[in-house]
Amino acid sequence: MLKHRFKFIMIVACFMFILAGCGSSNSNGNETGEKKEDKSLKLAYVAWDSEIASTNVVKYVLEEKLGYDVEMLQVDAGPMWAGVSDGSADAMVAAWLPYTHKDYYSKNEGKFDDLGQNLDGAKLGLVVPEYVDLNSVEDLAKDDTGKAFDYTIIGIEPGAGLMSATETALNDYGLKDKWTLLESSSAAMATQLQKAYDKKEPIIVTGWTPHWMFAKMDLKYLDDPKGSFGATEQIHTIARKGLKEDHPAAYKFLDQFAWTTDDMAAVMVDIVEGTSPEDAAAKWVEANNDKMQKWLEGVQ
Repeated sequence: MLKHRFKFIMIVACFMFILAGCGSSNSNGNETGEKKEDKSLKLAYVAWDSEIASTNVVKYVLEEKLGYDVEMLQVDAGPMWAGVSDGSADAMVAAWLPYTHKDYYSKNEGKFDDLGQNLDGAKLGLVVPEYVDLNSVEDLAKDDTGKAFDYTIIGIEPGAGLMSATETALNDYGLKDKWTLLESSSAAMATQLQKAYDKKEPIIVTGWTPHWMFAKMDLKYLDDPKGSFGATEQIHTIARKGLKEDHPAAYKFLDQFAWTTDDMAAVMVDIVEGTSPEDAAAKWVEANNDKMQKWLEGVQ
């Protein structure tokens, strides 16, 4: 009797174990054992106000409209390109071409998908307030011009393409011996500019468009007759190899993402006036549903 009872218990236990196995799912599967899509993505970006704005807008659409879980990776330009090229980041919308990031593009060419421009009309160079009596980078070579500025140009993060272009300009215009390019950060540069502007003090900074500072202050670029800073640029979207196969919906959206300098400036101004980057991005997207719908055309 005990032997039969034990055998019955074992049969029941095995049957329950089989049922549990059939009905269970692992972290990557559903109840039928099919593998679920991993909907996590990593977006790399540099800490420029323009790229903070664009990356947060893209993140909002990916998460709120396409159901992805997005991690933003703030890095310098070199690691940003390297991350997308080696697959440790999925994409970026912060590639300044053909000048600012040309070295990073060439170094990693063939290791990424260039999805084309997401913004046209970008520009960079040396920037001064309108009240400053300078019009060209050539003016910096004139006797005693630099005294009012302490022969200093306020820069941003070391390693940025804009900093490399400014070093080139200092050489091209014969300024290297007298002028210093001060390494700083994008935020610190903008703060120094605002302080000087409020007091009508002379200042020269490394600047770019689009940037909120042009909406908040009356500024001008110094002419660059030698072309050290290149011509008008585009901002491109870059994706890792294999993203199209792994996440076709995200890839198609990224491929179709495009906006204007005015669009970007609207988000940047909201951020500098105190709105969080996440909230500023959400506000802009929801107020520009027509543009968002174009980005999502044909996205499953």
